[in-house]
Amino acid sequence: MSSRRIASGFNAFINVVGSALAVSAATRQYRQPGDKDLKRLGIDPDQFHGIRRY
Repeated sequence: MSSRRIASGFNAFINVVGSALAVSAATRQYRQPGDKDLKRLGIDPDQFHGIRRY
């Protein structure tokens, strides 16, 4: 496995963790999380924004 491929995989992992933290922080503060972060986590933003309480 090349070092470039390992670095790419690690970068993708860090991006997912960052999105999870951003969505978690937003919901704790009763804010709407960003669509980009929701999509990265595999969550449909339209359905998530339809939730009244989170």
